[in-house]
Amino acid sequence: MTDPIQGLQILTEPLLQFGHGQMLPDPKDGLFLFGPMIDEAKPAEMRVGVIGTDEGIARYKKWVAQITGYIPAAKAEQHHLAFPGFEAAFKTKWPANPVATISISAAALSSTVRIPDGHERVYKTVDLFDQAIRKFLREEDSVPAVWFVVIPDDVHRFCRPKSIVPLPERTRTSQRFSARTARNFVKAPSMFAEDNAAAEPYRYEVDFHNQLKARLLDQKVVLQIVRESTIDPEGVNALGGKPRMLQDPANIAWNLSTTAFFKAGGRPWALAGVREDVCYIGLVFKKTDTAGSPGNACCGAQMFLGSGDGVVFKGAVGPWYSLTTSEFHLDEAKAKEIAGLVVEAYIAKHGRPPKELFIHAKQHFNEAEWRGFSSAVGPDTRLVGVRIQTTREIKLFRQGRSPVLRGTALTVSPRKGYLWTIGFVPDLQTYPGREAPNPLSIEVTKGDADLTQVMQDVLGLTKLNFNACIYGDGTPVTLRFADDVGEILTAAPIANLPPLPFKHYI
Repeated sequence: MTDPIQGLQILTEPLLQFGHGQMLPDPKDGLFLFGPMIDEAKPAEMRVGVIGTDEGIARYKKWVAQITGYIPAAKAEQHHLAFPGFEAAFKTKWPANPVATISISAAALSSTVRIPDGHERVYKTVDLFDQAIRKFLREEDSVPAVWFVVIPDDVHRFCRPKSIVPLPERTRTSQRFSARTARNFVKAPSMFAEDNAAAEPYRYEVDFHNQLKARLLDQKVVLQIVRESTIDPEGVNALGGKPRMLQDPANIAWNLSTTAFFKAGGRPWALAGVREDVCYIGLVFKKTDTAGSPGNACCGAQMFLGSGDGVVFKGAVGPWYSLTTSEFHLDEAKAKEIAGLVVEAYIAKHGRPPKELFIHAKQHFNEAEWRGFSSAVGPDTRLVGVRIQTTREIKLFRQGRSPVLRGTALTVSPRKGYLWTIGFVPDLQTYPGREAPNPLSIEVTKGDADLTQVMQDVLGLTKLNFNACIYGDGTPVTLRFADDVGEILTAAPIANLPPLPFKHYI
């Protein structure tokens, strides 16, 4: 019997590239010392618009004033790093006053978030923000690069799936018909326009965050939705708000600043030493019962490059979900269409097709969809299908009190192995967990590729999460936001959506 430990190795922690070509593994250290990537996309200053109640706008301005200066670390430990100030870290100014300000009536917002019916409640609450931003875009020439949507905590409390407004707080409304009737009109429209208009909220997901982002995709608006208690916890608590378990102010500043800089067009960092002409695709699926079929799902694809650039492609709703296997699979034609869109976008950006195209998915590929993917790429592109799943089927322990190192890889066959993307990080002298970490199961299911190189690529892709400023994520960016992207793609009835940069979805 072969000793499995013979297949054990520690992969090299991928380096990130920052300003002036400098390289380090930790994004906070890199930004602190060298600043972000310097290219033509880097903004000279942050062009931010802010929308919220008067109180929310005031909290935003207070927070911007705070992040322009030094914020000390919460603890004197290696994995806690002080925030040096936005301009010091990102070499970009963040003006105290936003380039656009839209005030939402606090009274109107308080009323809509307490409408008893969930669909109507979320739809009308989103309407306040959606219509205000659309009006601004129609009337103004200067457009912000990113909008900060500052919401009272009541929006988060009442405008999510399964949220219920307490009976004494409910806003009095008159419903035209029952929720069941409204859903029927969504599937089979009424002969009366008034009925269809009243049923319109039921075509949308009951989630403020996802619905607002989805409804503004046609305007190519980039949003950063943030709760008032995130940027001003002490102020909210002083008014009697329920205290939240939050990160310390320095970490909040690092994370929000990184994603805001990325959404404003900057590149905080890139992977160093990336192989040329390599492209990665993450498949996106989300079940939807809007058409009345339990097997219907929306499909999409996320294309990523080693630079961190990402584009989302929306496919059509179809019978992609199997009730028998609980897996998602495309038919040959749709697989060819999705892969073709990705290859076309790559050629448009680089002037040539990729040499290697890796498709990451959570399930195996069936023969029909793989024929479709294969027919979309030319003979000069090597196509590889990789199945990636978090698994509990194996545990690995080491002597001492610390868990296995991040980057530990166990090869069990030439096509399958396990990769610990979560584990003890020597650079930080810490482990971000409470139990023995679970690995990713990584299997080359279609095509041919060196498994060690595939796992090294996956480890690198865990460092491209620009929605935070962390050493490494547990999941590669190709699949990290797949569920979130799917939720937004199905949160509203969007038709003819063009490929959009990834920043519109996170």
